[in-house]
Amino acid sequence: MDDVVLLRHGESETAAAGLVGGDTPLTARGREQARAAAAGAFDVCFTSPALRARETASLALEGRGVPQTVLPELRDIEFGDFAGRPLRAYREWIAAHDPVEAPPGGESRVATLRRFCRAYRRLLERPESHLLVVAHGLTLSALTDVPPQPSVAGVPYGSSLELTRDELAAAVARLERWCEAPAW
Repeated sequence: MDDVVLLRHGESETAAAGLVGGDTPLTARGREQARAAAAGAFDVCFTSPALRARETASLALEGRGVPQTVLPELRDIEFGDFAGRPLRAYREWIAAHDPVEAPPGGESRVATLRRFCRAYRRLLERPESHLLVVAHGLTLSALTDVPPQPSVAGVPYGSSLELTRDELAAAVARLERWCEAPAW
């Protein structure tokens, strides 16, 4: 891998309703965001298993013949009992709890970020030069926020982050160190 573009999926029906979780398709706006994204040349695309990520990848790469592979480690955080509830409620809960704590029936932020690190390491091992990754806001913000933050606000739908191999490797190493002694 020489470089990677990480793309947040377009707006989904669940997101438009202000809810977390669920695996709903993109809205009309989300489809527009997807078609406007990922203008570069890519050798391969990896996506979250989520419908909204796979749909975004298909629309962004339409007509280009770029192979797409689901990378399970890129799935969204497991929201547990917050699934289907307002995003505001989840954000309040996560900000008030330690990053190693998981919401009932869900996944802690640390567990999620460790899973993402496994995915990023797999990407770094790829023989292809130019990768596209279509996943979730936390997938992008985890690589840029120093230290990781409880809220993922500020990562617009359809936005992207371009990193070289060295930049991704450095961000993953930093994130792995944070996971050893996590704190907001």
